Amino acid sequence: MPEFFPWWVAVTHFLNLFFLLLLARSGLEVLSAFPKLYWYDNCPPGREWLRFSKKMYGADSRKPWTSLDEEEAWTPLIALPGKKNIGLGRHWHFMSVQFWILTGLVYIVLVFATGYWHYLIPTHWSIIPDSINSLGTYLHFQIPSKIPGEPFEPAQKLTYFIIIFLLAPFQVLTGAAMSPSVLARFPWYGKIFHGKQGARSLHFLGLVAFAVFTVIHVFMVLIHDVPKEAASIVLANQDANGIEAIIIGCAGLFLILVLHVVITWFSLRYRRRTQRMLGVMVNPFERVISKSFLSRERFHSKDISPYFRVNGYPPTGEHYEQLAEEGFQDYRLPIGGLVDHPVSLSLADLRGLGGQSQITKHNCIQGWTAVAQWGGVPLARIIELVGPQERAKHIVFYAFDDKGLTEGEGRYGFFYGSIPVHLATNPQSILALEMNGEPLPIEHGAPVRVRLETQLGFKMVKWVCAIEFIEDYRDIGMGQGGWREDQQYYANAAGI
Repeated sequence: MPEFFPWWVAVTHFLNLFFLLLLARSGLEVLSAFPKLYWYDNCPPGREWLRFSKKMYGADSRKPWTSLDEEEAWTPLIALPGKKNIGLGRHWHFMSVQFWILTGLVYIVLVFATGYWHYLIPTHWSIIPDSINSLGTYLHFQIPSKIPGEPFEPAQKLTYFIIIFLLAPFQVLTGAAMSPSVLARFPWYGKIFHGKQGARSLHFLGLVAFAVFTVIHVFMVLIHDVPKEAASIVLANQDANGIEAIIIGCAGLFLILVLHVVITWFSLRYRRRTQRMLGVMVNPFERVISKSFLSRERFHSKDISPYFRVNGYPPTGEHYEQLAEEGFQDYRLPIGGLVDHPVSLSLADLRGLGGQSQITKHNCIQGWTAVAQWGGVPLARIIELVGPQERAKHIVFYAFDDKGLTEGEGRYGFFYGSIPVHLATNPQSILALEMNGEPLPIEHGAPVRVRLETQLGFKMVKWVCAIEFIEDYRDIGMGQGGWREDQQYYANAAGI
Protein backbone atom coordinates (compact mmCIF):
# COMPACT_ATOMS: atom_id res chain seq x y z
CA MET A 1 0.00 0.00 0.00
CA PRO A 2 1.19 3.60 -0.66
CA GLU A 3 2.04 6.14 2.00
CA PHE A 4 -0.97 7.56 3.85
CA PHE A 5 0.04 11.18 3.19
CA PRO A 6 2.66 11.54 0.41
CA TRP A 7 4.27 14.94 -0.24
CA TRP A 8 2.39 15.51 -3.50
CA VAL A 9 -0.93 15.36 -1.64
CA ALA A 10 0.24 18.21 0.60
CA VAL A 11 1.41 20.31 -2.39
CA THR A 12 -1.73 19.81 -4.52
CA HIS A 13 -3.89 20.38 -1.43
CA PHE A 14 -2.33 23.84 -1.00
CA LEU A 15 -2.59 24.71 -4.72
CA ASN A 16 -6.17 23.50 -4.86
CA LEU A 17 -7.12 25.79 -1.99
CA PHE A 18 -5.46 28.79 -3.66
CA PHE A 19 -7.09 28.27 -7.06
CA LEU A 20 -10.49 27.33 -5.65
CA LEU A 21 -10.57 30.58 -3.71
CA LEU A 22 -9.68 32.49 -6.89
CA LEU A 23 -12.45 30.67 -8.75
CA ALA A 24 -15.00 31.31 -6.02
CA ARG A 25 -14.27 35.04 -5.70
CA SER A 26 -14.07 35.68 -9.45
CA GLY A 27 -17.21 33.58 -9.92
CA LEU A 28 -19.02 35.84 -7.46
CA GLU A 29 -17.87 38.85 -9.49
CA VAL A 30 -19.45 37.28 -12.58
CA LEU A 31 -22.62 36.50 -10.61
CA SER A 32 -22.87 40.10 -9.40
CA ALA A 33 -23.50 41.26 -12.98
CA PHE A 34 -26.76 39.31 -13.00
CA PRO A 35 -27.41 38.24 -9.39
CA LYS A 36 -30.41 36.07 -10.22
CA LEU A 37 -30.67 32.36 -10.85
CA TYR A 38 -33.20 30.62 -13.10
CA TRP A 39 -34.00 27.08 -14.20
CA TYR A 40 -35.33 28.24 -17.59
CA ASP A 41 -33.49 30.09 -20.36
CA ASN A 42 -36.31 32.60 -20.87
CA CYS A 43 -35.28 34.36 -17.64
CA PRO A 44 -38.64 36.10 -17.05
CA PRO A 45 -38.24 39.02 -14.60
CA GLY A 46 -39.53 38.16 -11.16
CA ARG A 47 -39.50 34.39 -11.77
CA GLU A 48 -35.97 33.64 -10.58
CA TRP A 49 -35.63 30.91 -7.94
CA LEU A 50 -32.84 32.76 -6.11
CA ARG A 51 -31.95 36.45 -6.06
CA PHE A 52 -29.02 38.30 -4.45
CA SER A 53 -30.37 41.80 -4.97
CA LYS A 54 -33.02 44.08 -3.57
CA LYS A 55 -33.70 45.51 -7.02
CA MET A 56 -37.02 44.47 -8.55
CA TYR A 57 -37.91 44.90 -12.22
CA GLY A 58 -40.95 43.67 -14.06
CA ALA A 59 -41.69 42.85 -17.67
CA ASP A 60 -44.57 45.35 -17.58
CA SER A 61 -42.73 48.09 -15.70
CA ARG A 62 -43.87 51.59 -16.66
CA LYS A 63 -40.35 52.96 -16.22
CA PRO A 64 -37.82 51.86 -18.89
CA TRP A 65 -35.00 49.70 -17.58
CA THR A 66 -32.20 47.59 -19.00
CA SER A 67 -30.33 44.55 -17.78
CA LEU A 68 -27.41 46.79 -16.80
CA ASP A 69 -29.66 48.24 -14.08
CA GLU A 70 -29.76 44.78 -12.48
CA GLU A 71 -25.99 44.69 -11.97
CA GLU A 72 -24.65 44.91 -8.41
CA ALA A 73 -21.35 46.33 -7.14
CA TRP A 74 -20.16 43.74 -4.63
CA THR A 75 -17.32 44.45 -2.25
CA PRO A 76 -13.77 43.33 -3.11
CA LEU A 77 -13.79 41.52 0.24
CA ILE A 78 -15.76 38.72 -1.42
CA ALA A 79 -15.67 39.33 -5.18
CA LEU A 80 -12.57 39.46 -7.37
CA PRO A 81 -11.94 42.22 -8.10
CA GLY A 82 -15.35 43.65 -7.06
CA LYS A 83 -17.00 46.99 -7.86
CA LYS A 84 -18.73 46.05 -11.15
CA ASN A 85 -15.73 44.60 -12.97
CA ILE A 86 -17.21 41.61 -14.75
CA GLY A 87 -14.59 41.85 -17.51
CA LEU A 88 -11.68 41.40 -15.10
CA GLY A 89 -13.68 38.90 -13.04
CA ARG A 90 -14.09 36.69 -16.10
CA HIS A 91 -10.37 37.01 -16.88
CA TRP A 92 -9.48 35.81 -13.38
CA HIS A 93 -12.06 33.02 -13.53
CA PHE A 94 -10.91 31.60 -16.86
CA MET A 95 -7.23 31.92 -15.96
CA SER A 96 -7.74 30.21 -12.59
CA VAL A 97 -9.80 27.35 -14.00
CA GLN A 98 -6.95 26.37 -16.33
CA PHE A 99 -4.51 26.01 -13.43
CA TRP A 100 -7.13 24.38 -11.20
CA ILE A 101 -7.81 21.73 -13.85
CA LEU A 102 -4.07 21.25 -14.41
CA THR A 103 -3.55 20.79 -10.65
CA GLY A 104 -6.40 18.30 -10.60
CA LEU A 105 -5.02 16.33 -13.54
CA VAL A 106 -1.59 16.09 -11.92
CA TYR A 107 -3.24 14.91 -8.72
CA ILE A 108 -5.35 12.26 -10.50
CA VAL A 109 -2.33 10.94 -12.44
CA LEU A 110 -0.36 10.56 -9.20
CA VAL A 111 -3.36 9.02 -7.42
CA PHE A 112 -3.46 6.16 -9.92
CA ALA A 113 0.28 5.97 -10.57
CA THR A 114 1.08 5.47 -6.87
CA GLY A 115 -1.89 3.31 -5.94
CA TYR A 116 -3.28 6.04 -3.68
CA TRP A 117 -6.66 5.51 -5.32
CA HIS A 118 -7.22 2.61 -2.89
CA TYR A 119 -7.75 5.23 -0.17
CA LEU A 120 -10.16 7.35 -2.23
CA ILE A 121 -12.30 5.09 -4.41
CA PRO A 122 -14.80 2.77 -2.70
CA THR A 123 -14.74 -0.77 -4.05
CA HIS A 124 -17.88 -2.06 -2.34
CA TRP A 125 -21.39 -0.75 -1.69
CA SER A 126 -20.90 -1.34 2.01
CA ILE A 127 -19.20 2.07 2.10
CA ILE A 128 -22.68 3.66 2.20
CA PRO A 129 -24.05 1.98 5.36
CA ASP A 130 -20.59 2.23 6.92
CA SER A 131 -20.60 5.98 6.22
CA ILE A 132 -24.05 6.34 7.79
CA ASN A 133 -22.75 4.54 10.90
CA SER A 134 -19.76 6.90 10.98
CA LEU A 135 -22.06 9.92 10.86
CA GLY A 136 -24.08 8.48 13.69
CA THR A 137 -20.90 8.09 15.70
CA TYR A 138 -20.04 11.75 15.10
CA LEU A 139 -23.54 12.77 16.20
CA HIS A 140 -22.86 10.97 19.45
CA PHE A 141 -19.77 13.18 19.85
CA GLN A 142 -17.37 10.32 19.26
CA ILE A 143 -14.68 9.72 16.65
CA PRO A 144 -15.40 6.72 14.38
CA SER A 145 -12.74 4.14 13.68
CA LYS A 146 -10.73 4.30 10.51
CA ILE A 147 -10.99 1.64 7.84
CA PRO A 148 -8.35 -1.01 8.68
CA GLY A 149 -5.11 -0.21 6.87
CA GLU A 150 -6.39 3.12 5.51
CA PRO A 151 -6.06 6.75 6.69
CA PHE A 152 -9.78 7.59 6.57
CA GLU A 153 -12.98 6.41 8.17
CA PRO A 154 -15.84 5.43 5.78
CA ALA A 155 -17.63 8.81 5.71
CA GLN A 156 -14.36 10.59 4.95
CA LYS A 157 -13.49 8.22 2.14
CA LEU A 158 -16.92 8.50 0.52
CA THR A 159 -16.88 12.30 0.84
CA TYR A 160 -13.43 12.61 -0.74
CA PHE A 161 -14.54 10.35 -3.59
CA ILE A 162 -17.59 12.52 -4.23
CA ILE A 163 -15.64 15.78 -4.10
CA ILE A 164 -12.71 14.64 -6.26
CA PHE A 165 -14.33 12.37 -8.81
CA LEU A 166 -17.88 13.74 -9.00
CA LEU A 167 -18.20 17.35 -7.84
CA ALA A 168 -15.00 18.70 -9.43
CA PRO A 169 -15.78 17.25 -12.91
CA PHE A 170 -19.40 18.38 -12.48
CA GLN A 171 -18.21 21.98 -12.03
CA VAL A 172 -16.12 21.76 -15.21
CA LEU A 173 -19.00 20.28 -17.20
CA THR A 174 -21.57 22.82 -16.03
CA GLY A 175 -19.07 25.61 -16.68
CA ALA A 176 -18.68 24.47 -20.29
CA ALA A 177 -22.47 24.40 -20.63
CA MET A 178 -22.52 28.20 -20.19
CA SER A 179 -20.27 28.89 -23.19
CA PRO A 180 -22.18 30.37 -26.16
CA SER A 181 -19.76 28.72 -28.59
CA VAL A 182 -20.19 25.29 -27.02
CA LEU A 183 -23.98 25.65 -26.81
CA ALA A 184 -24.22 26.86 -30.40
CA ARG A 185 -22.01 24.06 -31.74
CA PHE A 186 -23.43 21.29 -29.55
CA PRO A 187 -27.06 22.21 -28.74
CA TRP A 188 -27.63 18.75 -27.24
CA TYR A 189 -25.00 19.40 -24.58
CA GLY A 190 -26.90 22.28 -23.01
CA LYS A 191 -30.06 20.19 -22.82
CA ILE A 192 -28.32 17.81 -20.41
CA PHE A 193 -28.40 20.59 -17.80
CA HIS A 194 -31.78 22.02 -18.83
CA GLY A 195 -30.18 24.87 -20.79
CA LYS A 196 -27.65 27.50 -19.84
CA GLN A 197 -29.68 28.75 -16.88
CA GLY A 198 -29.95 25.25 -15.50
CA ALA A 199 -26.19 24.86 -15.85
CA ARG A 200 -25.65 28.26 -14.24
CA SER A 201 -27.82 27.34 -11.26
CA LEU A 202 -26.16 23.94 -10.87
CA HIS A 203 -22.73 25.55 -11.14
CA PHE A 204 -23.64 27.88 -8.29
CA LEU A 205 -24.92 24.98 -6.19
CA GLY A 206 -21.62 23.23 -6.87
CA LEU A 207 -19.82 26.26 -5.45
CA VAL A 208 -22.03 26.09 -2.37
CA ALA A 209 -21.20 22.38 -2.03
CA PHE A 210 -17.47 23.16 -2.14
CA ALA A 211 -17.95 25.87 0.50
CA VAL A 212 -19.93 23.54 2.80
CA PHE A 213 -17.32 20.81 2.37
CA THR A 214 -14.52 23.26 3.24
CA VAL A 215 -16.27 24.37 6.44
CA ILE A 216 -16.96 20.78 7.52
CA HIS A 217 -13.47 19.68 6.50
CA VAL A 218 -11.86 22.37 8.68
CA PHE A 219 -14.19 21.50 11.57
CA MET A 220 -13.29 17.83 11.31
CA VAL A 221 -9.60 18.67 11.45
CA LEU A 222 -10.23 20.67 14.62
CA ILE A 223 -12.14 17.90 16.42
CA HIS A 224 -9.53 15.31 15.51
CA ASP A 225 -5.97 15.46 16.76
CA VAL A 226 -5.05 18.91 15.36
CA PRO A 227 -1.24 18.62 15.64
CA LYS A 228 -1.28 15.16 14.07
CA GLU A 229 -3.69 16.20 11.30
CA ALA A 230 -1.61 19.30 10.60
CA ALA A 231 1.55 17.22 10.37
CA SER A 232 -0.14 14.97 7.79
CA ILE A 233 -1.74 17.72 5.71
CA VAL A 234 1.07 20.28 5.83
CA LEU A 235 4.27 18.24 6.14
CA ALA A 236 3.03 14.94 4.68
CA ASN A 237 4.36 13.18 7.77
CA GLN A 238 2.17 11.97 10.63
CA ASP A 239 5.20 11.68 12.92
CA ALA A 240 6.45 15.25 12.31
CA ASN A 241 6.31 17.98 14.94
CA GLY A 242 2.63 18.97 15.11
CA ILE A 243 3.22 22.48 16.49
CA GLU A 244 5.72 23.18 13.71
CA ALA A 245 3.20 21.95 11.17
CA ILE A 246 0.50 24.23 12.58
CA ILE A 247 2.83 27.24 12.36
CA ILE A 248 3.79 26.40 8.76
CA GLY A 249 0.16 25.75 7.85
CA CYS A 250 -0.98 29.07 9.30
CA ALA A 251 1.86 30.80 7.45
CA GLY A 252 0.66 29.18 4.22
CA LEU A 253 -2.91 30.34 4.80
CA PHE A 254 -1.63 33.82 5.59
CA LEU A 255 0.35 33.77 2.34
CA ILE A 256 -2.81 32.87 0.40
CA LEU A 257 -4.64 35.73 2.12
CA VAL A 258 -1.84 38.19 1.28
CA LEU A 259 -1.77 37.03 -2.36
CA HIS A 260 -5.51 37.59 -2.68
CA VAL A 261 -5.23 41.06 -1.16
CA VAL A 262 -2.40 41.95 -3.57
CA ILE A 263 -4.25 40.46 -6.55
CA THR A 264 -7.40 42.39 -5.71
CA TRP A 265 -5.56 45.67 -5.15
CA PHE A 266 -3.52 45.29 -8.34
CA SER A 267 -6.63 44.42 -10.40
CA LEU A 268 -8.48 47.52 -9.23
CA ARG A 269 -5.46 49.83 -9.42
CA TYR A 270 -4.02 48.61 -12.75
CA ARG A 271 -7.01 47.35 -14.71
CA ARG A 272 -5.48 47.60 -18.17
CA ARG A 273 -2.33 45.78 -17.08
CA THR A 274 -4.45 43.07 -15.48
CA GLN A 275 -6.52 42.74 -18.65
CA ARG A 276 -3.41 42.34 -20.78
CA MET A 277 -1.51 39.98 -18.46
CA LEU A 278 -4.43 37.61 -17.93
CA GLY A 279 -5.36 37.92 -21.59
CA VAL A 280 -2.09 36.21 -22.53
CA MET A 281 -3.48 33.01 -20.98
CA VAL A 282 -7.20 33.48 -21.56
CA ASN A 283 -7.52 35.04 -25.02
CA PRO A 284 -5.86 32.29 -27.11
CA PHE A 285 -8.29 29.70 -25.74
CA GLU A 286 -11.29 31.93 -26.49
CA ARG A 287 -10.03 32.62 -30.03
CA VAL A 288 -9.61 28.92 -30.75
CA ILE A 289 -13.16 28.18 -29.61
CA SER A 290 -14.58 31.12 -31.53
CA LYS A 291 -12.78 30.08 -34.71
CA SER A 292 -13.43 26.35 -34.48
CA PHE A 293 -17.10 26.19 -33.49
CA LEU A 294 -19.89 26.98 -35.95
CA SER A 295 -23.42 27.44 -34.69
CA ARG A 296 -25.86 24.58 -35.20
CA GLU A 297 -28.66 26.08 -33.14
CA ARG A 298 -32.13 25.28 -34.40
CA PHE A 299 -35.00 26.40 -32.22
CA HIS A 300 -38.72 26.44 -33.03
CA SER A 301 -41.26 29.25 -32.83
CA LYS A 302 -42.65 27.77 -29.61
CA ASP A 303 -39.22 28.32 -28.02
CA ILE A 304 -39.26 32.10 -28.54
CA SER A 305 -39.05 33.87 -25.21
CA PRO A 306 -42.12 35.87 -24.13
CA TYR A 307 -39.80 38.54 -22.73
CA PHE A 308 -36.40 39.53 -24.13
CA ARG A 309 -34.31 41.78 -21.92
CA VAL A 310 -32.88 45.02 -23.27
CA ASN A 311 -29.20 45.72 -22.72
CA GLY A 312 -28.41 49.43 -22.84
CA TYR A 313 -30.58 52.46 -23.56
CA PRO A 314 -31.11 53.58 -27.20
CA PRO A 315 -29.04 56.41 -28.69
CA THR A 316 -30.10 59.93 -27.76
CA GLY A 317 -28.40 61.84 -30.57
CA GLU A 318 -30.47 64.24 -32.67
CA HIS A 319 -29.54 62.53 -35.96
CA TYR A 320 -30.57 59.09 -34.74
CA GLU A 321 -33.82 60.32 -33.19
CA GLN A 322 -34.74 62.06 -36.45
CA LEU A 323 -34.04 58.87 -38.45
CA ALA A 324 -36.18 56.89 -36.02
CA GLU A 325 -39.09 59.34 -36.26
CA GLU A 326 -39.07 58.93 -40.05
CA GLY A 327 -38.96 55.13 -39.85
CA PHE A 328 -35.30 55.12 -40.97
CA GLN A 329 -36.29 55.96 -44.54
CA ASP A 330 -33.16 58.06 -45.03
CA TYR A 331 -30.84 55.62 -43.27
CA ARG A 332 -27.66 54.74 -45.15
CA LEU A 333 -25.06 52.19 -44.08
CA PRO A 334 -21.58 53.05 -45.39
CA ILE A 335 -19.28 50.02 -45.73
CA GLY A 336 -15.66 50.75 -46.54
CA GLY A 337 -12.08 50.52 -45.38
CA LEU A 338 -9.84 47.90 -46.93
CA VAL A 339 -12.31 46.84 -49.61
CA ASP A 340 -12.32 46.97 -53.39
CA HIS A 341 -15.93 48.14 -53.69
CA PRO A 342 -17.04 50.52 -50.92
CA VAL A 343 -20.81 51.01 -50.79
CA SER A 344 -23.51 52.96 -49.00
CA LEU A 345 -26.68 50.93 -48.57
CA SER A 346 -30.24 51.82 -47.60
CA LEU A 347 -32.46 49.38 -45.73
CA ALA A 348 -34.09 48.51 -49.06
CA ASP A 349 -30.65 47.81 -50.53
CA LEU A 350 -29.81 45.53 -47.62
CA ARG A 351 -33.06 43.60 -48.00
CA GLY A 352 -32.34 43.31 -51.70
CA LEU A 353 -29.19 41.32 -50.96
CA GLY A 354 -31.33 38.40 -49.84
CA GLY A 355 -32.61 37.44 -46.44
CA GLN A 356 -32.03 34.78 -43.83
CA SER A 357 -34.11 33.88 -40.79
CA GLN A 358 -32.94 32.00 -37.71
CA ILE A 359 -34.29 31.27 -34.23
CA THR A 360 -31.37 31.33 -31.80
CA LYS A 361 -30.49 31.85 -28.16
CA HIS A 362 -28.95 35.13 -27.05
CA ASN A 363 -26.23 34.83 -24.40
CA CYS A 364 -25.53 38.08 -22.55
CA ILE A 365 -22.17 38.43 -20.81
CA GLN A 366 -24.11 39.26 -17.63
CA GLY A 367 -25.54 35.76 -17.62
CA TRP A 368 -29.14 36.06 -18.85
CA THR A 369 -30.46 34.31 -21.94
CA ALA A 370 -33.44 34.57 -24.25
CA VAL A 371 -34.57 33.05 -27.55
CA ALA A 372 -35.73 35.12 -30.53
CA GLN A 373 -36.16 34.91 -34.28
CA TRP A 374 -33.83 37.16 -36.25
CA GLY A 375 -34.12 38.04 -39.91
CA GLY A 376 -31.55 39.87 -42.00
CA VAL A 377 -28.63 39.74 -44.41
CA PRO A 378 -25.84 37.17 -44.03
CA LEU A 379 -22.55 38.95 -43.42
CA ALA A 380 -21.02 36.59 -45.96
CA ARG A 381 -23.02 38.40 -48.68
CA ILE A 382 -21.75 41.76 -47.47
CA ILE A 383 -18.22 40.39 -47.81
CA GLU A 384 -18.96 39.18 -51.34
CA LEU A 385 -20.39 42.60 -52.25
CA VAL A 386 -17.52 44.79 -51.07
CA GLY A 387 -14.59 42.46 -51.77
CA PRO A 388 -12.23 42.80 -48.78
CA GLN A 389 -8.56 43.19 -49.60
CA GLU A 390 -6.07 40.59 -48.46
CA ARG A 391 -4.85 42.89 -45.69
CA ALA A 392 -8.31 43.11 -44.15
CA LYS A 393 -8.30 40.87 -41.06
CA HIS A 394 -11.04 42.45 -38.94
CA ILE A 395 -14.42 44.11 -39.34
CA VAL A 396 -15.42 47.07 -37.18
CA PHE A 397 -19.06 47.93 -36.53
CA TYR A 398 -19.71 51.49 -35.39
CA ALA A 399 -22.89 52.51 -33.54
CA PHE A 400 -24.98 55.66 -33.16
CA ASP A 401 -24.76 55.11 -29.41
CA ASP A 402 -22.80 57.73 -27.44
CA LYS A 403 -22.14 55.81 -24.22
CA GLY A 404 -21.24 58.97 -22.36
CA LEU A 405 -24.91 59.91 -22.67
CA THR A 406 -26.66 56.54 -22.47
CA GLU A 407 -24.52 54.79 -19.86
CA GLY A 408 -22.21 57.23 -18.10
CA GLU A 409 -20.45 55.92 -14.96
CA GLY A 410 -17.32 57.80 -15.98
CA ARG A 411 -17.13 56.13 -19.39
CA TYR A 412 -17.38 57.91 -22.71
CA GLY A 413 -17.22 57.59 -26.50
CA PHE A 414 -19.36 56.04 -29.22
CA PHE A 415 -19.90 52.31 -29.05
CA TYR A 416 -18.11 50.05 -31.51
CA GLY A 417 -17.07 46.42 -31.76
CA SER A 418 -14.81 44.35 -33.98
CA ILE A 419 -14.65 40.73 -35.07
CA PRO A 420 -12.20 38.74 -37.19
CA VAL A 421 -13.32 38.37 -40.80
CA HIS A 422 -13.62 34.58 -40.50
CA LEU A 423 -16.31 34.99 -37.84
CA ALA A 424 -18.42 37.01 -40.27
CA THR A 425 -18.46 34.08 -42.71
CA ASN A 426 -20.18 31.76 -40.24
CA PRO A 427 -23.61 30.59 -41.50
CA GLN A 428 -25.53 32.34 -38.70
CA SER A 429 -23.60 35.64 -38.72
CA ILE A 430 -26.03 38.26 -40.02
CA LEU A 431 -26.95 41.91 -40.05
CA ALA A 432 -30.36 41.67 -38.41
CA LEU A 433 -33.19 43.88 -39.71
CA GLU A 434 -36.08 42.01 -38.10
CA MET A 435 -36.91 40.44 -34.74
CA ASN A 436 -39.70 37.89 -34.28
CA GLY A 437 -41.14 38.63 -37.70
CA GLU A 438 -41.37 42.41 -37.18
CA PRO A 439 -39.04 45.30 -38.03
CA LEU A 440 -36.20 45.44 -35.52
CA PRO A 441 -37.39 47.40 -32.44
CA ILE A 442 -35.41 50.48 -31.43
CA GLU A 443 -34.56 49.05 -28.01
CA HIS A 444 -33.03 45.99 -29.68
CA GLY A 445 -30.89 47.86 -32.16
CA ALA A 446 -32.94 49.33 -35.01
CA PRO A 447 -32.37 49.85 -37.81
CA VAL A 448 -29.49 47.32 -38.00
CA ARG A 449 -27.74 45.14 -35.46
CA VAL A 450 -25.19 42.35 -35.66
CA ARG A 451 -25.98 38.73 -34.76
CA LEU A 452 -23.07 36.34 -34.03
CA GLU A 453 -24.55 33.24 -32.46
CA THR A 454 -21.30 31.76 -31.11
CA GLN A 455 -20.43 34.96 -29.21
CA LEU A 456 -21.63 36.81 -26.16
CA GLY A 457 -24.13 39.61 -26.65
CA PHE A 458 -21.75 42.57 -26.28
CA LYS A 459 -20.09 41.58 -29.59
CA MET A 460 -23.41 41.98 -31.41
CA VAL A 461 -23.33 45.73 -31.94
CA LYS A 462 -26.73 47.45 -32.02
CA TRP A 463 -27.77 50.65 -33.83
CA VAL A 464 -25.06 50.14 -36.48
CA CYS A 465 -24.21 53.30 -38.42
CA ALA A 466 -21.08 52.19 -40.34
CA ILE A 467 -18.90 49.18 -41.11
CA GLU A 468 -15.17 49.26 -41.80
CA PHE A 469 -12.74 46.53 -42.84
CA ILE A 470 -9.36 47.02 -41.18
CA GLU A 471 -6.03 45.26 -40.77
CA ASP A 472 -5.52 45.64 -37.01
CA TYR A 473 -8.07 46.59 -34.35
CA ARG A 474 -5.27 47.97 -32.18
CA ASP A 475 -5.42 51.13 -34.31
CA ILE A 476 -9.06 51.78 -33.30
CA GLY A 477 -10.22 53.38 -30.04
CA MET A 478 -8.03 52.33 -27.13
CA GLY A 479 -6.75 49.39 -29.12
CA GLN A 480 -8.59 46.53 -27.39
CA GLY A 481 -11.05 45.74 -30.17
CA GLY A 482 -14.28 47.24 -28.88
CA TRP A 483 -15.88 49.76 -26.55
CA ARG A 484 -16.52 47.21 -23.80
CA GLU A 485 -12.99 45.90 -24.20
CA ASP A 486 -11.61 49.46 -24.05
CA GLN A 487 -13.74 50.82 -21.23
CA GLN A 488 -14.68 47.75 -19.18
CA TYR A 489 -11.72 45.46 -19.84
CA TYR A 490 -13.66 42.66 -21.52
CA ALA A 491 -11.90 40.01 -23.58
CA ASN A 492 -11.94 40.66 -27.33
CA ALA A 493 -12.99 37.10 -28.16
CA ALA A 494 -16.25 36.14 -26.46
CA GLY A 495 -16.89 32.45 -27.04
CA ILE A 496 -16.97 31.57 -23.33
